[in-house]
Amino acid sequence: MENKNGKLFIITGPSGVGKGTILKKFFESNHNIIYSISETTRKPRPGEVHGVNYFFVEKEDFEKSIKNDEFLEWAKYSDNYYGTKKNFVLKALSQGADVLLEIETQGAKKIMEKFPDCITIFFTPPNLDELEKRLRGRKTEDEEAIQKRLHQVKQELTLAPLYKYSIENDKIEDALEKLQAVYNKEKDIQILKQDGK
Repeated sequence: MENKNGKLFIITGPSGVGKGTILKKFFESNHNIIYSISETTRKPRPGEVHGVNYFFVEKEDFEKSIKNDEFLEWAKYSDNYYGTKKNFVLKALSQGADVLLEIETQGAKKIMEKFPDCITIFFTPPNLDELEKRLRGRKTEDEEAIQKRLHQVKQELTLAPLYKYSIENDKIEDALEKLQAVYNKEKDIQILKQDGK
């Protein structure tokens, strides 16, 4: 399932690492890459907008889409479903557009198997204490849910070496600069390949 046109970028990393904040700033200055909005069954957090951050759907609807094979990837994470619709991504890539997916590590693994040429970027926290502080600062989950997420984070951090790039999010500006450098580098590689050099 390799694509010969647009390039697929996968952004992942533990919950609370700051992926959303970095990507919001990244898209302010990069208008030639399409953000693929995932579907989820979790409830919106304060400030999140349906159709912008996620498509927030009911569990029954999500499970129906699974049965109909409508997802490129999907995963269950902290008792909620997350998934990427197939048609949107494949159509954009076939039209030569670059597409960026911000997904959970389970979903990223599935995409990496289907698209071995995809560009994979893993965001890490400076340390676990800082990540725990960020998760608690959200004030969106109870203690049990936070502990569940922290356990999941420890497992996810062991996956970082499987990704082409790893970016530590200590300061947002630095992480954003590194992400931009990765994007620019990969775009240059793609241009060189197309020119046959």
